Amino acid sequence: MLALLMLGLVAAHAAWADVAKGAQLARQWCANCHVINNNPSGGVPQGPPTFLAIARSGTTADQLRAFLSHPHGAMPDLALTRAEIDDLIGYIATLR
Repeated sequence: MLALLMLGLVAAHAAWADVAKGAQLARQWCANCHVINNNPSGGVPQGPPTFLAIARSGTTADQLRAFLSHPHGAMPDLALTRAEIDDLIGYIATLR
């Protein structure tokens, strides 16, 4: 019963995401390095993973949330809000 409740909360949380805002954030902050929407015009095809690869990697929303909350490696510290992170994750989820 608790597992069903938790699953419902996660699904509801994902439904709050503004996918259009997530797409805008991706174009604004991520497209300089990542390929967005299979359009390599801005991203570095041999560099960081494409958004499509991220979406299909099996990475969970919670794992993406943790990563985006504390970027590491060559990724800049974007200082995204929780809502922006959820919007970006919602957008990535649409690419699956």
